[in-house]
Amino acid sequence: MNYNLFKSIHNLSGHNHTLDNFMVFITNDAIYIFALALIALWLFGGKSMKRAVLYAGGTGLLGLVMNVLIAKVHYEPRPFVTHHFIPLIPHSNDPSFPSDHSTGSFAIAIAMWLRNKKIGIPMFILAILTGFSRIWAGLHYPLDVLASLIVAIIVSLVTYKLSGLLDPIVNVVITVFDSIFKRKSGKHEKSQSK
Repeated sequence: MNYNLFKSIHNLSGHNHTLDNFMVFITNDAIYIFALALIALWLFGGKSMKRAVLYAGGTGLLGLVMNVLIAKVHYEPRPFVTHHFIPLIPHSNDPSFPSDHSTGSFAIAIAMWLRNKKIGIPMFILAILTGFSRIWAGLHYPLDVLASLIVAIIVSLVTYKLSGLLDPIVNVVITVFDSIFKRKSGKHEKSQSK
Protein backbone atom coordinates (compact mmCIF):
# COMPACT_ATOMS: atom_id res chain seq x y z
CA MET A 1 0.00 0.00 0.00
CA ASN A 2 2.84 2.39 0.91
CA TYR A 3 4.59 1.74 -2.39
CA ASN A 4 1.34 1.97 -4.39
CA LEU A 5 0.56 5.35 -2.84
CA PHE A 6 4.14 6.43 -3.47
CA LYS A 7 3.84 5.46 -7.16
CA SER A 8 0.52 7.31 -7.56
CA ILE A 9 2.16 10.53 -6.30
CA HIS A 10 5.64 10.15 -7.80
CA ASN A 11 4.21 9.17 -11.20
CA LEU A 12 2.67 12.66 -11.39
CA SER A 13 6.21 13.99 -11.84
CA GLY A 14 7.90 14.25 -15.21
CA HIS A 15 4.82 15.51 -17.08
CA ASN A 16 4.90 19.23 -16.34
CA HIS A 17 8.22 21.06 -16.21
CA THR A 18 6.83 24.03 -14.23
CA LEU A 19 5.20 21.80 -11.62
CA ASP A 20 8.34 19.69 -11.30
CA ASN A 21 10.44 22.82 -10.82
CA PHE A 22 8.03 24.06 -8.14
CA MET A 23 8.21 20.73 -6.29
CA VAL A 24 12.01 20.69 -6.53
CA PHE A 25 12.12 24.25 -5.17
CA ILE A 26 9.87 23.28 -2.24
CA THR A 27 11.76 20.07 -1.52
CA ASN A 28 15.15 21.81 -1.61
CA ASP A 29 14.39 25.28 -0.26
CA ALA A 30 11.31 25.20 2.01
CA ILE A 31 13.56 24.60 5.00
CA TYR A 32 15.37 27.87 4.19
CA ILE A 33 12.01 29.65 3.99
CA PHE A 34 11.28 28.40 7.50
CA ALA A 35 14.69 29.59 8.68
CA LEU A 36 14.26 33.05 7.11
CA ALA A 37 10.76 33.34 8.56
CA LEU A 38 12.05 32.50 12.05
CA ILE A 39 14.89 35.03 11.72
CA ALA A 40 12.48 37.77 10.57
CA LEU A 41 10.00 36.97 13.35
CA TRP A 42 12.83 37.05 15.87
CA LEU A 43 14.23 40.37 14.65
CA PHE A 44 10.91 42.19 14.26
CA GLY A 45 8.77 40.47 16.87
CA GLY A 46 8.27 41.30 20.52
CA LYS A 47 9.19 39.12 23.48
CA SER A 48 6.30 36.67 23.01
CA MET A 49 7.23 36.21 19.35
CA LYS A 50 10.88 35.65 20.26
CA ARG A 51 9.72 32.98 22.71
CA ALA A 52 7.65 31.33 19.97
CA VAL A 53 10.65 31.41 17.60
CA LEU A 54 12.97 29.81 20.15
CA TYR A 55 10.44 27.08 20.90
CA ALA A 56 9.78 26.46 17.19
CA GLY A 57 13.47 26.28 16.31
CA GLY A 58 14.27 24.12 19.33
CA THR A 59 11.39 21.79 18.56
CA GLY A 60 12.57 21.43 14.97
CA LEU A 61 16.05 20.45 16.19
CA LEU A 62 14.59 18.01 18.72
CA GLY A 63 12.57 16.39 15.92
CA LEU A 64 15.75 15.86 13.89
CA VAL A 65 17.47 14.27 16.91
CA MET A 66 14.49 11.90 17.23
CA ASN A 67 14.86 11.00 13.54
CA VAL A 68 18.52 10.06 14.06
CA LEU A 69 17.51 7.73 16.90
CA ILE A 70 14.67 6.19 14.87
CA ALA A 71 16.96 5.61 11.86
CA LYS A 72 19.36 3.68 14.13
CA VAL A 73 16.54 1.34 15.15
CA HIS A 74 14.73 1.05 11.79
CA TYR A 75 16.56 1.38 8.48
CA GLU A 76 14.41 1.96 5.39
CA PRO A 77 16.19 2.43 2.03
CA ARG A 78 15.01 5.34 -0.08
CA PRO A 79 12.50 4.52 -2.85
CA PHE A 80 14.98 5.19 -5.65
CA VAL A 81 17.45 2.76 -4.04
CA THR A 82 14.94 -0.07 -3.63
CA HIS A 83 13.13 0.39 -6.94
CA HIS A 84 16.11 1.51 -9.07
CA PHE A 85 14.97 4.77 -10.65
CA ILE A 86 16.46 8.26 -10.90
CA PRO A 87 14.74 10.78 -8.59
CA LEU A 88 14.00 14.33 -9.72
CA ILE A 89 17.04 15.55 -7.82
CA PRO A 90 20.29 13.77 -6.90
CA HIS A 91 20.31 12.53 -3.32
CA SER A 92 22.44 10.39 -1.04
CA ASN A 93 21.15 6.95 -0.17
CA ASP A 94 20.90 7.62 3.57
CA PRO A 95 17.84 6.29 5.48
CA SER A 96 14.42 7.24 4.14
CA PHE A 97 12.45 6.81 7.37
CA PRO A 98 11.45 9.35 8.67
CA SER A 99 11.93 12.35 6.38
CA ASP A 100 14.21 14.95 8.01
CA HIS A 101 12.93 17.80 5.84
CA SER A 102 9.33 16.94 6.69
CA THR A 103 10.04 16.45 10.40
CA GLY A 104 11.80 19.80 10.70
CA SER A 105 9.07 21.58 8.78
CA PHE A 106 6.19 19.99 10.67
CA ALA A 107 7.86 20.47 14.05
CA ILE A 108 8.52 24.17 13.46
CA ALA A 109 5.00 24.72 12.11
CA ILE A 110 3.20 22.85 14.93
CA ALA A 111 5.33 24.45 17.65
CA MET A 112 4.59 27.87 16.16
CA TRP A 113 0.87 27.04 15.78
CA LEU A 114 0.67 26.17 19.50
CA ARG A 115 1.86 29.70 20.27
CA ASN A 116 0.64 31.77 17.32
CA LYS A 117 -2.06 30.31 15.09
CA LYS A 118 -1.90 33.08 12.45
CA ILE A 119 1.72 32.27 11.68
CA GLY A 120 1.49 28.55 12.44
CA ILE A 121 -1.23 27.84 9.86
CA PRO A 122 0.68 29.06 6.75
CA MET A 123 3.79 27.33 8.11
CA PHE A 124 1.81 24.09 8.43
CA ILE A 125 0.58 24.41 4.84
CA LEU A 126 4.21 24.83 3.72
CA ALA A 127 5.15 21.78 5.81
CA ILE A 128 2.46 19.69 4.07
CA LEU A 129 3.79 20.87 0.71
CA THR A 130 7.30 19.94 1.82
CA GLY A 131 6.26 16.40 2.70
CA PHE A 132 4.30 16.01 -0.54
CA SER A 133 7.22 17.35 -2.61
CA ARG A 134 9.57 14.80 -1.04
CA ILE A 135 7.31 12.02 -2.34
CA TRP A 136 6.82 13.76 -5.70
CA ALA A 137 10.60 13.98 -6.16
CA GLY A 138 11.01 10.27 -5.41
CA LEU A 139 12.98 10.77 -2.19
CA HIS A 140 10.51 9.42 0.36
CA TYR A 141 7.56 7.09 0.80
CA PRO A 142 4.26 8.43 2.16
CA LEU A 143 4.84 6.54 5.43
CA ASP A 144 8.15 8.39 5.84
CA VAL A 145 6.26 11.68 5.76
CA LEU A 146 3.49 10.37 8.02
CA ALA A 147 6.13 9.24 10.53
CA SER A 148 7.63 12.72 10.32
CA LEU A 149 4.28 14.25 11.19
CA ILE A 150 3.90 11.91 14.18
CA VAL A 151 7.43 12.70 15.42
CA ALA A 152 6.72 16.43 15.00
CA ILE A 153 3.44 16.21 16.93
CA ILE A 154 5.11 14.32 19.78
CA VAL A 155 8.12 16.64 20.14
CA SER A 156 5.91 19.73 19.77
CA LEU A 157 3.54 18.58 22.52
CA VAL A 158 6.43 17.56 24.78
CA THR A 159 8.16 20.95 24.45
CA TYR A 160 4.81 22.70 24.90
CA LYS A 161 4.06 20.73 28.08
CA LEU A 162 7.58 21.35 29.39
CA SER A 163 7.52 25.07 28.58
CA GLY A 164 7.12 25.88 32.29
CA LEU A 165 10.50 24.26 32.93
CA LEU A 166 12.10 25.67 29.77
CA ASP A 167 10.79 29.25 30.12
CA PRO A 168 13.63 30.45 32.40
CA ILE A 169 16.23 29.38 29.80
CA VAL A 170 14.21 30.94 26.96
CA ASN A 171 13.83 34.19 28.93
CA VAL A 172 17.58 34.37 29.63
CA VAL A 173 18.38 33.94 25.92
CA ILE A 174 15.95 36.73 24.99
CA THR A 175 17.22 39.03 27.75
CA VAL A 176 20.87 38.52 26.75
CA PHE A 177 20.07 39.12 23.06
CA ASP A 178 18.05 42.25 23.85
CA SER A 179 20.72 43.66 26.15
CA ILE A 180 23.46 43.12 23.52
CA PHE A 181 21.31 44.52 20.72
CA LYS A 182 20.22 47.56 22.76
CA ARG A 183 23.80 48.22 23.86
CA LYS A 184 25.04 48.16 20.23
CA SER A 185 22.07 50.24 19.13
CA GLY A 186 22.78 52.78 21.89
CA LYS A 187 26.44 53.09 20.88
CA HIS A 188 25.44 53.60 17.25
CA GLU A 189 22.96 56.35 18.19
CA LYS A 190 25.58 58.13 20.35
CA SER A 191 28.17 58.06 17.54
CA GLN A 192 25.62 59.53 15.12
CA SER A 193 24.68 62.35 17.49
CA LYS A 194 28.33 63.52 17.82
